[in-house]
Amino acid sequence: MKIPDRRLVPALAALSVACLALSAASHLENFPPPDSAGGWSVPKDSTQARVVGGVDPERLDQAFRFVQQTTPHGGLLVVRHGMLVFEKYFGKGNREAHPDMASIGKAYTSIACGIMLHEKQAEFPDGLDQKVFTEKYLPEALPLHDPAMAEIRLGNLLSMTAGLHGEGTNPGFVHGEIVPLDPVTQPANSIDPDINALNTPLWTKPGQGYSYSSPSPHLASMVLRRITGMELQQYIDERLAKPMGWGPWSYALHRSAGIIPHTPGGGSISVRATDAVRFGYLLLHQGRWADHSGARQLVPASYIELCSKPSPYNPHSPFSLMFEVNADGHVIGAPRDAYFKSGAGGSALYVVPSLDMVIYKMSGSDAQFAPELTGLPISYDVDHSRDNWKPGPHTQFHDGPIGGDDGVRRLLEMVVAAVVR
Repeated sequence: MKIPDRRLVPALAALSVACLALSAASHLENFPPPDSAGGWSVPKDSTQARVVGGVDPERLDQAFRFVQQTTPHGGLLVVRHGMLVFEKYFGKGNREAHPDMASIGKAYTSIACGIMLHEKQAEFPDGLDQKVFTEKYLPEALPLHDPAMAEIRLGNLLSMTAGLHGEGTNPGFVHGEIVPLDPVTQPANSIDPDINALNTPLWTKPGQGYSYSSPSPHLASMVLRRITGMELQQYIDERLAKPMGWGPWSYALHRSAGIIPHTPGGGSISVRATDAVRFGYLLLHQGRWADHSGARQLVPASYIELCSKPSPYNPHSPFSLMFEVNADGHVIGAPRDAYFKSGAGGSALYVVPSLDMVIYKMSGSDAQFAPELTGLPISYDVDHSRDNWKPGPHTQFHDGPIGGDDGVRRLLEMVVAAVVR
């Protein structure tokens, strides 16, 4: 083997870096095949992660250690420039796990409604402005228990400004000002999300305030069920899961009180980790997906644009069509075009268009990782080392565990800080 002249080594190194950078550019449209057909491309070493993926692996390891302090079980996945530059798990977290992703499911509900609005334009002449508490869309709601409900629009349901009472101790917000709300009692048959949603009272007039209320997106999923003739789970399977090549997935429908009778539009989707970032990658590419048969627009780009920016339906908080948006810079260490959806247990799915990045923070309790929730078989050896894990005093943040919304936002800042170019 001929040894190159030492004077050429710097030039060859520079050429190598340039080639890797060119490779990074080529990954901008790198849609991954299903995992069964090879899946995501991954860096071969830390140098490629840094040069092609544009991230500092040590910083991402630091972010991963932070995730470990926020939850008993979970993981961290980061996609940048079309490459899965980071993927690590702990406890019951695993690529093949199917945790109850809780309120992250609301994002899937919203995107499904965006597809429906495009496919069924004739049924929604007013689009998101459509008033839906009518015989056509929600006959189950009639007669209305509050006349003001007649003014609720689909856009209100999908931005939680329908005036529906927040769940638990969630307060209301009116132009950023907090309005304390007393908890409401759910009906005895609380396993049926239809009954829960239809019996949720108003705390304010539609459009006049925001309160985080899971019945709101569920009512939107009831509209979808009525107009498409399909359960939300079936609709997502046909419009997203199959075209994108997801592996096994489901909803956490099996509960101690019985099986939830309808897909809960308010959450509890259970998707494999690498398919969760596929969903985020779809959003990153404005609803477009490509495979061996060509490119397809699975979700209207115009709808994703609405999801990623402040919504005219919600002037009260930085929450658009089921996504938290950072246009106001409240997550100080993240770009203002970042948007994300979190879920109970500290999980979150993030999209950062300006950095060509998708992040999935897998997090959950022992109960959220219980396989009985979905009925899907376990295909891996479950790590029980963190069962019954509790946060220590060093894992407290402000006035509570860092596994909550503060932890979700801090993780975003830490991953963004790992970007080197």
